[in-house]
Amino acid sequence: MPQTPAAKTPARIPATLIPGDGIGPEIVDAALAALDALGAPFEWDRQIAGLEGVKSAGDPLPTATLASIRRTRLALKGPLETPSAGGYRSSNVRLREEFQLYANLRPAVTIVPGGRFDNIDLVVVRENLEGLYIGHEHYIKIDDDPHAVAMATGVNTRQGSRRLLEFAFAHAVATGRKKVTIVHKANIMKALTGIFLETGLELYERKFKGKFVLETVIIDACAMKLVLNPWQFDVLVTTNLFGDILSDLVAGLVGGLGMTPGGNIGADAAIFEAVHGSAPDIAGKGIANPTALLLAAAMMLDHCRLQDKAARLRAAISAALNVDNVKTGDLGGKSTTAEFTRALVARINNS
Repeated sequence: MPQTPAAKTPARIPATLIPGDGIGPEIVDAALAALDALGAPFEWDRQIAGLEGVKSAGDPLPTATLASIRRTRLALKGPLETPSAGGYRSSNVRLREEFQLYANLRPAVTIVPGGRFDNIDLVVVRENLEGLYIGHEHYIKIDDDPHAVAMATGVNTRQGSRRLLEFAFAHAVATGRKKVTIVHKANIMKALTGIFLETGLELYERKFKGKFVLETVIIDACAMKLVLNPWQFDVLVTTNLFGDILSDLVAGLVGGLGMTPGGNIGADAAIFEAVHGSAPDIAGKGIANPTALLLAAAMMLDHCRLQDKAARLRAAISAALNVDNVKTGDLGGKSTTAEFTRALVARINNS
């Protein structure tokens, strides 16, 4: 991803660690073991959020957690539990809003070959703060039904679209990508997604023309093309709701959410995470797959200009899975989280 001007890496890098809920603490332990084996110089400030925040501090996003991220400007986060329908608002969404993490970076790369799709190497860049996710919703009562009509308002801005598109375009250039596809629905949602498409085309012509191929595609056609021929795409950049859907679709091409990391990037902070849920049904059983969080840790290393350590981590993950054949149940194996972690650390130590 694009970086700020080069600076000398400090001996220790302050970072906030949020183990999360459900399987979160188990997969975070695996990530910490791998990072320790790599000699990653993170100085962790352990905090809580989600259901654990409610239980321990009466808040799914405690003040101490926010203060920590505000200080470190960097975090690694396990999955947080968010109740459906009622209950408290998503801590993930609140974190994005609090720190203006406008870019959601979701790479999807085939690590375990032989699936329905192979040799996948895609990046979805999703706008994180606007669109229909702003939460401007309300009901209208008719007669005795308080929920007779449900309404939602989406808002996309020129400024918000431009900063996300510029991030995506710059990321494509910095990582040697050959093509960027703007995904939209401007044929129907002419204003809400039209402004995003219009801004992207203008930005490309003004600043990025010739640095990569730019194309545009309507969201429904994009979904169809992804399952018919995903190799035609390279970088997909889109608005909030479409990005949420497409990033999970793309995850399915490489084995599911257990194989895909996420980075939430803003001007002043970055939070890296496993994008899957907290899986409370298997919590404590020692069978969770930590790969997504490990790949998020690799993204965090890249962000901190520790690309050599990131490369070693990714290589060790691939070797543990494909050469040592140490796989958790979701990947068709029988190994425990601890067994996979031991194989991974051994690979790192021998790299």
